Amino acid sequence: MKKVLKFVLWLLLLLILVSVGYMFIHWVPDRSVDDLKAQWAKPPSQFISVAGMDIHLRDEGPRTDPLPIVLLHGTSASLHTWDDWVKALKDERRVIRFDLPGFGLTGPDPENDYSIEKYAQTVVAVLDQLAVDRSVIVGNSLGGYVAWFTALTNPTRIDQLVLIDATGYPFQPESVPIGFVIARIPVLNRLMEKVLPRSVVENSVKSVYAQPSLVQSELVDRYFELTTRAGNRQALAHRLAQMKPGQHAHRIKELTLPTLIIWGDHDRLVPPEIGERFHQDIKGSELKRFADLGHVPQEEGPLKTVMALKAFLSPRK
Repeated sequence: MKKVLKFVLWLLLLLILVSVGYMFIHWVPDRSVDDLKAQWAKPPSQFISVAGMDIHLRDEGPRTDPLPIVLLHGTSASLHTWDDWVKALKDERRVIRFDLPGFGLTGPDPENDYSIEKYAQTVVAVLDQLAVDRSVIVGNSLGGYVAWFTALTNPTRIDQLVLIDATGYPFQPESVPIGFVIARIPVLNRLMEKVLPRSVVENSVKSVYAQPSLVQSELVDRYFELTTRAGNRQALAHRLAQMKPGQHAHRIKELTLPTLIIWGDHDRLVPPEIGERFHQDIKGSELKRFADLGHVPQEEGPLKTVMALKAFLSPRK
């Protein structure tokens, strides 16, 4: 009996040592915005004060454009997800993109409010600050939810809508990024605030790509470093707890503005059936599916997806 007890104690000690070692190796404290700016807020980045937050924003292209294009990213992403789209658009169109509250360099909402209503209010506040009366609004994933809800609640401000693997309906994911799973689990999500293996971020990014081999180390670095922005990890847990898909789904049929829906057929987070549902509920909408892309088509296949956007916008310039 003593030998068994001794073995158990040694095993427990070993587990403690391994756990401490693991935490030591993957201990990643919060980083300040000033520490991250040099790499992730290079020109033409700027910060504007909106609702108690310093919103990280880029505003590019001709100011004479009467209908700027506003780009909204998804959960745990940033304005950088649109880099290649902006390169293809900014010579002819004014393009505005910013880090949504809780993500990127913008960081947490001071009121800890991650409701869809607050996100839509923030979008309108940003446009007010930039003196943009009307725009085309484009959103991927969570950004798509924010985009259509903003268009629904502010119809005089939005002329055209583009949804890219957007959320808003209840759905059953085939695969969920491991980072999102951890962020929903009490205790583990608190641990993630200080301990963050880079592999968790890498696996999460690869899981939303149809072709994981396209995920290069530089891309993982961006997601990893911006996740460590002070307050972002806590904000992710709050955002996932507060916002429930499907809360306003019954209102999607009220949308009547010209709408383009872009979807990756290999999206295992928000299945293509959701894209079909948007198409059915938004009368007159166009649906463009891409057989070789996943949940972030604008990032994984930027050239072919931005061409779909241009084709949609061209008759309406």
